[in-house]
Amino acid sequence: MTHRVLLLLLLLLAFAGGGVSLQAAAPTAAPAAVDPLVALRAKPLYQFTESEVGLYLAHLQQTEPDLRRRILHLARKNIGQPYDLYLLGEMPFETYDPQPLYCLTKSDCLVFSEHVYAMALSSDWTGFMRLLQRIRYINGEIGVVTRNHYTESDWNPSNRWLVRDITAEIAGDKAVRFEEKIDRSRFLLQRYKLKVDVPVVHHHDLYLPYADVARAAGHLKDGDFVNVVRGVVKPGAPVNDTFGGNAWIGHVGLVAHGPDGVLHMIHSAEPAVREEPLSEFITRSTADLAAKDKAGKQRLLGFKFLRLEENPLANLRLIDGDQAPRVTLPGGRKAGL
Repeated sequence: MTHRVLLLLLLLLAFAGGGVSLQAAAPTAAPAAVDPLVALRAKPLYQFTESEVGLYLAHLQQTEPDLRRRILHLARKNIGQPYDLYLLGEMPFETYDPQPLYCLTKSDCLVFSEHVYAMALSSDWTGFMRLLQRIRYINGEIGVVTRNHYTESDWNPSNRWLVRDITAEIAGDKAVRFEEKIDRSRFLLQRYKLKVDVPVVHHHDLYLPYADVARAAGHLKDGDFVNVVRGVVKPGAPVNDTFGGNAWIGHVGLVAHGPDGVLHMIHSAEPAVREEPLSEFITRSTADLAAKDKAGKQRLLGFKFLRLEENPLANLRLIDGDQAPRVTLPGGRKAGL
């Protein structure tokens, strides 16, 4: 068979779909690399794994230099996180409260706020864990006794490097003062069957009544800390009474502003983390005051507001030195976090 005839046959086979090719096949292109941040940007924060949290915090630190915007971003990214009360403890370092030191999948009001603050100040997982414990515990000393159980007399003073109480500045002559007896020994014995000798404290404080919350609107910034003051009011008692010590911080959240500039609060409450105008929170919380007062149940009294410091980590270094954030285990051992 001549070369001309052979070439003709090959051409006929190619046109007929016989699969014969006169050219070598082009090499297959390698699949494009997948950027993990693409998926994380669309994923709720409470569905992140620990390694994904570290990756995302590094990305956020590089792309958003403003601390308040990082706080707002992380808080909103956690909207929808399921609510669960009393879900953290000191495991694996203590067994009095056998809950873990952190939780990504669920939160209560304080756990939500602490996690958002610690994440916004960190650039990796290790930094987040260290800051979280420094925020949760007095002087960063992990232990059920040194945990900041009482927001008004433990958490707020222990975290002055992070937030500063501006309630008196806002409330002015509308401020309501109250005194609270705090018996930590009794609390620890009842809650954890732990016998410790801690002096009773008579805590003095003040709040802005909810009816005057409009005074706060022009003062607050995104990322500031909200303390919700609750108490028991006897029917017929004046609203500005000290309530015989029956006032306390019963809930917390973070300040945010809506697109229209309206004052919002982002907080963890049954059934999940939400963002809502503070006015709507007040309306819902005061819908049944008469019934609550008659039944002797706690109800909304007002708010405390704490200003987020402009450079919290610099403040912390003044306290903890080069080891900031300083974290220690029960017994005083340095934490390997």
